[in-house]
Amino acid sequence: MTTPFQLTIDATSGAARAARYTTPHGTIETPVFMPVGTLATVKSLDPDDLFRAGASMLLANAYHLHLRPGDELVRDLGGLHHFMRWPGPILTDSGGFQVFSLETLRTVSEDGVEFRSHIDGSKRWFTPESVMQIERNLGADVIMQFDHVIPGQSEREAARDASERSLRWLERCRDAFLGTGGRVGGWTGGGRAGGEAGEELGCGVLGGPPELNIGASGAGSATESSPLEPENRQPQALFPVIQGGVYPDLRRDAARRAREIGDWLGFGIGGLSVGESKPDMYATLEVLNPELPTDRPRYLMGVGFPEDLIEGVRRGVDLFDCVAPTRMGRNGTAFARDGRINIKRAEYRTDPRPLDAECDCATCKRFSRAYLRHLYVADELLGLRLLSLHNVHFLTSLMRDARRAIISGSYDHWADEWLRRLTTSPSARPRDDRVTAT
Repeated sequence: MTTPFQLTIDATSGAARAARYTTPHGTIETPVFMPVGTLATVKSLDPDDLFRAGASMLLANAYHLHLRPGDELVRDLGGLHHFMRWPGPILTDSGGFQVFSLETLRTVSEDGVEFRSHIDGSKRWFTPESVMQIERNLGADVIMQFDHVIPGQSEREAARDASERSLRWLERCRDAFLGTGGRVGGWTGGGRAGGEAGEELGCGVLGGPPELNIGASGAGSATESSPLEPENRQPQALFPVIQGGVYPDLRRDAARRAREIGDWLGFGIGGLSVGESKPDMYATLEVLNPELPTDRPRYLMGVGFPEDLIEGVRRGVDLFDCVAPTRMGRNGTAFARDGRINIKRAEYRTDPRPLDAECDCATCKRFSRAYLRHLYVADELLGLRLLSLHNVHFLTSLMRDARRAIISGSYDHWADEWLRRLTTSPSARPRDDRVTAT
């Protein structure tokens, strides 16, 4: 049996990998940053914006879409690709982070999690089985298991308990996924492409802007018949989530046992960027690098600040996501090569320069810092949109540059130069908080 999900390694530079990940909705080039469209939208940006900013794969969230508009409604309207008019690959997070972030609004048991909606207080119940059905209804290309998330500073026993429960829930997710017509195995990828080092491989989803790739019947190969019938379901890849806190032996054990449970088409690395230190995050990635198959994609969940992307790629990560670019844009902050820019500062009131002179995004090519500051302090929505657009473009472009450095065999040098420039900024970095919409 074969699968439409394949990872082809084009080049390596140390542990860093440049690859192509094929899915039913197109092939993406890795490493890649996935903008977060929690509620089937990346806030203030439409699919055309995202495509032109270099996005090739998006993330949406099962928890939020289950609450509104409802995963069954999304299913009945043709699935996420059709619903949000995005023709490229989509990944859905299971909602594990969001549920466990509710704190006093949820109760954990071996069966699952009882919680109250942060919208209306209604009582809800998530189990591995129900989450698999939600993610099947949504129809993303890659879906994540329901896992037990805990804070990054958790004690060893709490980390062990969460990891053990996540592994037990993984078995239940596997069985439920297979019961709805999904497949866990059938891998055909893993080879190295014949292209020469330094070859320009391009970027994009399906060869053109989204509006050119979506027909009346929906994105990709969506059919006009009822999406309720299993034979009409798009193929999906279920990824396990490796937990274990910052404890190397727990992480190794979780990775090895997850591989025993199934022949997975990729792996999620969870429980990071949730309060642990940066060195602990990087050390955990180093521990997991030799434990995960080299021919499967690795997805570092909820991590997306520039320095973390660079260090993650250095340690073998392929896929990243984070709400930071749009959240920071809405708060008046922009990424730049020499550190962050807080556009609210008075010093930018008469500044004619773009946000980043080396950036070729639509914002930087057209507008000055002075204009962007004016929009922001005047509370004009265009300002939030332009800052968000720049930030998304910044991260997608960063990963394209990383890919070129890997192919040329110079990743470590490239990464060190980038980090040297980024660390000139003394500003503190906020942590990711995926419980709220992007």
